[in-house]
Amino acid sequence: MKKRTLILIAVLVPILALFAYTALRSGPLAPIPVTVATVEDIRIAPAVFGIGTVEARFVHRIGPTMAGRVEGVEVHVGDRVAAGQVLGRMDGIDLDERIRALEAAIARAGANLSAAEARIADAEATLSYATARARREESLVEARATTRDVMEAKQMENRVAKARLAAVRADLAASRHELARNRAEREALMRQRENLDLVSPVDGLVALRAVDPGTTVVAGQTVVEVIDPSTLWIDVRFDQLQTAGLGPGQPARIVLRSRPDAVLAGRVLRIEPLADAVTEEMRAKVTFDALPDPLPPVGELAEVTVGLPPLPARPTVAAASVQRYQGRLGVWAVEDGGLAFVPVKTGAADLDGRIQILEGLEAGRQVVVYRHRGLGENSRIEIVERIPGTAP
Repeated sequence: MKKRTLILIAVLVPILALFAYTALRSGPLAPIPVTVATVEDIRIAPAVFGIGTVEARFVHRIGPTMAGRVEGVEVHVGDRVAAGQVLGRMDGIDLDERIRALEAAIARAGANLSAAEARIADAEATLSYATARARREESLVEARATTRDVMEAKQMENRVAKARLAAVRADLAASRHELARNRAEREALMRQRENLDLVSPVDGLVALRAVDPGTTVVAGQTVVEVIDPSTLWIDVRFDQLQTAGLGPGQPARIVLRSRPDAVLAGRVLRIEPLADAVTEEMRAKVTFDALPDPLPPVGELAEVTVGLPPLPARPTVAAASVQRYQGRLGVWAVEDGGLAFVPVKTGAADLDGRIQILEGLEAGRQVVVYRHRGLGENSRIEIVERIPGTAP
């Protein structure tokens, strides 16, 4: 029995020792590998990141001023055009005939006007003669050289002559109004005929050809859309939580979706006064310092990073160090080979993954950055250079 016991003990002790070693080194009781960093008082330059689309500041939508049929479109999408260049033409249909009809009406109204002026001259002469005859008969009645009936007849002729002159003058005014109306209508039709040519108002780039020849369009409908490529900018949306300190004139880095390896320089032109209450975003316009070549298409997505003014030096840690433990925000500090959870109040962060600590932590302390698994106050740790699967 003694011999058996000794043999059993000799077998079990190494097994238990191996089990204990395995449990303490690689099992659930093993130390948790962690990487640590020292808290430093440094200045950081925060930045705000947003996604936007390339847009043109000035877009010219060119179309007819009256309903009609498109006779022809001379340009295609992507063509460069000059100011004053004809881009297309509308079908005038009966416009020329209407102009000729109005020219005939103008001529007729001019003839009527001349006739009315001649009638006025005749009526004025008749009135002058009737007035003289009436005065003569009045003087003869006073001299008892004629009868009162003759005088009253001449006075009646004078009143008839006045009424005829007034009627002729009214006809003259009507003829003048008719002539002016016909001329105004002709001028309007002439302007409409001039607007049959769809002309580019600027040097630009054709961004849209909305219709093809033969299409019937209404007044104001876009036929061709021209943009000024020198006015390209980016309409960017930023998270409102990150926009403290964002303002016009700040430098920006632009990365177009089609050119992920090229960083373009830009600048914040303005901050839009209206924010989006649903997405909690602010909008800004960012311009290029130098237009890229080739020009990006309107509507292309772009990533925009705007550098904000540097902040005063404060205790700073990697953003990965900040954890939430038992409902509190803080960091795991290394003290005498053990761990202590230190609640902190965080401040601004930069795009390099650093965050400032406003309260709760001072420079010089060591904090856990990355860990293999969750930590607790009684966790055993093993400080390593790097944990597989994490950033170096």
